[in-house]
Order: sequence, then C-alpha cells, then structure tokens
Amino acid sequence: MGDHDGVKSAMGLRGVIRGRAFKVTTVSNDSQPRPLDLVSRQFRAERPNQLWVADITYVATWSGFVYVAFVIDVFARRIVGWRVSSSLGSELALDALEQALWARKPAEGLVHHSDRGVQYLSIRYTERLAAARIAASVGSKGDSYDNALAESVNSLFKAELIYRRGPWKNREAVELATLEWVDWFNNRRLLGPLGFVPPAEYEAAYHQQEVNPAMVVGFK
Repeated sequence: MGDHDGVKSAMGLRGVIRGRAFKVTTVSNDSQPRPLDLVSRQFRAERPNQLWVADITYVATWSGFVYVAFVIDVFARRIVGWRVSSSLGSELALDALEQALWARKPAEGLVHHSDRGVQYLSIRYTERLAAARIAASVGSKGDSYDNALAESVNSLFKAELIYRRGPWKNREAVELATLEWVDWFNNRRLLGPLGFVPPAEYEAAYHQQEVNPAMVVGFK
C-alpha cells in the first residue's frame, strides 16, 4: 500500500471495486436457431420503449447461488423489469420480461436485445416477445460487448449493492435489497451519460418536452 492509499484508509474512505470472481450465467447452444443482431453494439435510443436490453447475473449466498435478471430501457438506462430466483431457468428471464411488459405496455416497434443464453432463446420467451410484437435481437459475436449496456448495469449492481453489503444469507435477503437498489437506481442515482440526472427524471423530461418543448431547456 502506498502513502496515498494509507491516507485514504486513515480517512475511512475506500473505492468501490467493480468486478470479482466470475461465474457463467450465459449457456449458449450454437445449433439452436436465433434472431439476428439488430443492435450491432450500438446501444442508443431516441425515445423510451425503443430498445430494451436484458441480462442475468448471479449472487453468492450462504444458501447457494441466486440469480438476478434485469430488463433495461436503453433510452434512460432505466430498469423496467427484474426478478431474483434460485434457479437459472427460463422462468427467471420470462418473469422479468413480464414485469417490464406490465409496467411499460410498449407499443409496436420495440427491439429486445440479449446475449445468446438459452433462457432468452427458449420457445416460451421468444413466443412471448412475438405475442407482444417485440422484435428479438441477439448478439452475434458471443462476448460481453454484444450486450455491453446490460453488462454495465450488472456491474453497478454488484459494486454498489452486492459487494458492499454482503455476505448474503439467502435469496430473500438479495430480493429485498435488490428491490431497494432498483428504486434508488431509477429515481435517485445520478448517471453521467444522462447529464448526471436519475433515469426517471431524464425520462420525465423527455415526456415533458413532447407536451411542451419550450418548458424543457437543455434536454437532448
């Protein structure tokens, strides 16, 4: 430890470290038909409900691993669906999607992007997207850059909540803490790409601009 690190330790300060031990949550089946990549690593949206990204991460608890699925609206980086489960099955991803659909009620024209995990390529998941008139998109390269925005939210989730408040006893503890973190992330966390405002505020400014453009200054 250098002198600078020693000063920070004496002050009781420490940085948040993003990234620790790795566990595979994406199991792909290359022989299984999959949608085209409609995003090509361009994670940009001009309005809400234009592009969603979805991913699954994991949390180690005293009772074993639990898994957390997120659905994120790219426009404001807002988490619109999430679920926690002890099983890494298709139901986890589907439940998060159902929550997002219920909360957002998207119109036709939405693209849903994910990695090549079997949870997102399952028949039930793809049929649900089709029933909601959502275009499915799957990363073509098979690495983290293909779903980089979702990966970044996972990384923040781990750094800001899981690593800071662990160890975790069980799924119920993770679920309650995730509920609190998602509310904070959406409504109070300041995000640099949004001009250091929370996702909900950024989204509200967009809707206000649509109603009365003259009342919103500096919105992009």
